[in-house]
Amino acid sequence: MKVLLAGGSGRVATLVIPFLKKQHQLRVYDRNPPVDQSLEFLQGELTDPVGLEKAVKGMDALIYLAMGSEDWDTWQGVDSAYDVNVKGLHFLMRSAQAAGIQQAVYCSSMSVYADLRKRYFQDEEIPPDETALYGFTKWLGEEICRNAWRRWGMHTNALRLCHPTLKEKWLSETQQGVTTIATTDEDVASAMLAALELKAGFQAFMISGDYEQKIMCMAKAERMMGWTPKARPAT
Repeated sequence: MKVLLAGGSGRVATLVIPFLKKQHQLRVYDRNPPVDQSLEFLQGELTDPVGLEKAVKGMDALIYLAMGSEDWDTWQGVDSAYDVNVKGLHFLMRSAQAAGIQQAVYCSSMSVYADLRKRYFQDEEIPPDETALYGFTKWLGEEICRNAWRRWGMHTNALRLCHPTLKEKWLSETQQGVTTIATTDEDVASAMLAALELKAGFQAFMISGDYEQKIMCMAKAERMMGWTPKARPAT
């Protein structure tokens, strides 16, 4: 499958590309070139319709990995959050459907919820409630994806990711009996690969390294995508 990675030079993309490229032909669309220089790369902005038209041409599916600025307390950060998590996403989905793409994966975040570590999430139907800028705009992004299914029939799976981390780092920091929500690069990539195959309208999934499911129940991901976190702390 030919897969467009929008925001494919960012931190999360860099973590998962080594796994994704084993199964799919990748094209990166980003302001900056990817670490892996063997990949096809198109430079551009997510809010540029002309650049997006070129990026989606000939692609079978897309993964939206862009996160925006992390300087959330400045006006520039606010502008970036809406450009990347809302406006740019809508522009890309519109461009994708015009090019005939019917399969998309949106890298959302469990940050769509407030007080993440203070409650139990029994399923994905709990309404998002974050008011801080990043989580709120990620939540708006999910609604753009839901609308892409309703308006254009584009199958879109939103993955609510939790702290994607190199597996080696995860293993060095995770202890048995201590709950973690961080997720290894390998587990995040396997969720993306599964999401590329699922055609079920719009769906949201919790994706976490919480292998004991003490904070979040990931039964839906297992039921619909055959996905569960595989990483376990060393004994």
